[in-house]
Amino acid sequence: MGEASLQDGRYNATPAFWHVVALLSILLVALWIRPIPLDTDPALQGYLQIVTGLLAFVFSAVTLVRFQGTQDRISLILGSGFLLSGSVLVASSLFFFQPTEPILKLHWAPVALWLGRMILALLLVVALLVEKFLPRSRHPKGEIAGALFSVVLFTYLITAAVRKLPTEIAAHQYAVIPSPEQLFPAAIFLVALVWYRRRLTYNASAFDRSVYAATWLNFAAQLAASQSTKMLDAPFVLAQGLSVIGYAVALGGALLDNARLFEQVRHLAVSDPLTGLANYRRLLDVLENETERTNRSGRPFALLLLDLDGLKKINDTHGHLVGSRAICRVADTLRVNCRTIDLAARYGGDEFALVLPETEQEEADRVAQRIHAVMAQDKELPTLSASIGISVYRGDGERIERLIHDADEQLYAEKAKRKSRFASAQPQRRRFIKHGPA
Repeated sequence: MGEASLQDGRYNATPAFWHVVALLSILLVALWIRPIPLDTDPALQGYLQIVTGLLAFVFSAVTLVRFQGTQDRISLILGSGFLLSGSVLVASSLFFFQPTEPILKLHWAPVALWLGRMILALLLVVALLVEKFLPRSRHPKGEIAGALFSVVLFTYLITAAVRKLPTEIAAHQYAVIPSPEQLFPAAIFLVALVWYRRRLTYNASAFDRSVYAATWLNFAAQLAASQSTKMLDAPFVLAQGLSVIGYAVALGGALLDNARLFEQVRHLAVSDPLTGLANYRRLLDVLENETERTNRSGRPFALLLLDLDGLKKINDTHGHLVGSRAICRVADTLRVNCRTIDLAARYGGDEFALVLPETEQEEADRVAQRIHAVMAQDKELPTLSASIGISVYRGDGERIERLIHDADEQLYAEKAKRKSRFASAQPQRRRFIKHGPA
């Protein structure tokens, strides 16, 4: 037990060690490149910030869509935070273009950038706090409207506050940390980074991993910015590059996670929640496609309808949990005996269907016999059996309803035969028990 705990500790400590090494390396690189003269066009920096702001806007839209579907409040707050941060970035980019007063151009820019980083860092921590105490939303539309109103209000307040802040940059240009004010948002990013690392232990979706990576990159950007002595010097450009990468990573992860969520929704819309097989809607779509294919190619396909025998008796005798398990056992049997081109579906309580493309009557009969044999050999109790009806479509222009009707008629004919055989076998069994073998 102690050895296992030690190994777990080493496993957990290793990523943290490499995180520290990477962050220290970025800080040393920023310190090393600080004396390098760099002639950067302010307009290019302005366009870079506009692109970053647009990435933040798109990320905000994606996370708000995610919030609408999952009611996960951390998505709402992060979406609002990136929307506000993107607004600040786009607004501050104007300082880098040619205004009427050139001196104003670079004096206010660092203040606006610093505020944008502070806002993003604070909202990351707020998002984690809200996620801890209020993880789910009950009124998503109202909360989205409230979040957007808050963004507008905060943007106005920040714009007013910028004019009251000092514009001095790097008062101690030859100190080890020329811009110590950049460490304030760095400290908040660090808190969010440690907290988000814990969240990843139980929720490691693409969205969460990308936000964690973006937080790490923004923290690294602040460390690099602390080495900046003037606007557009080498550490400043390094910090901006890390920040842009962070926004891009966050957007990519959010898009991947939304794609996964949409795929889950699409799958749930066409699948049975108990068995995971296709549902009736999906079955009708496949039958429609197969009839059109047969009409074009002349290759027939078969439809097997399967009805589980005695489900009501199983429910009454063993309970509904065992009955649900019986339905899942039938679904597993169909799934195992399917080809990749076949479709197994559950379209009723104990009713299943199997679509076999390019299949004639003889092959469909063999599939039905194989399903009967697999169910008879199943050692799990209660023993299951099923009645199967088969219908083959050969391109005669029949409707899908007729195809299902023919298979249904054969199914109930087989079920009637089974009941007749069972009823005739019961008196013989009772006589055998009463009198014994001859």
